[in-house]
Amino acid sequence: MAEKIKLTKAGYKKLEEELRTLLDVTRDEVKRQLAEARAQGDLSENADYDAARSKQAEVEGRIKEIEYILANCEIIDEGNKKTNKVALGSTVTIKNLETDKEEEYTIVGSVESDPFNGKISNSCPLGEAIVGKSVGDIVDVKAIKNYKVQIVKIGK
Repeated sequence: MAEKIKLTKAGYKKLEEELRTLLDVTRDEVKRQLAEARAQGDLSENADYDAARSKQAEVEGRIKEIEYILANCEIIDEGNKKTNKVALGSTVTIKNLETDKEEEYTIVGSVESDPFNGKISNSCPLGEAIVGKSVGDIVDVKAIKNYKVQIVKIGK
């Protein structure tokens, strides 16, 4: 059996909202664009028709992808309790020991990963290295160029 896709409650809700928008709004817009393009006549050299068909395929693919994720996910129990170990759903402050810079990340499943907005996957090199560790631990991160980080703070 395949491993469940891990999502936070917020990530699950965000995917549900995206799916609802795709089904209720975007799909109808694409149908309208297709109808308008068909009304222009010859479809063999109709760029608007080709673009609308491409958009339709993209929308339908995303709908299927979200439906699959929602049907095969496990909601991460983020809990309200403080913990002394990094886990999925934790917000972690780390210090890069080479640059002496501190950064804060929330550990999420790979579907929700957005490193530019402070969300890293539990399966990326940094996420893998720090999950299960405690405040004060110094961790080797195995990446293209290995580096060390220290866990400064763990929150929920």
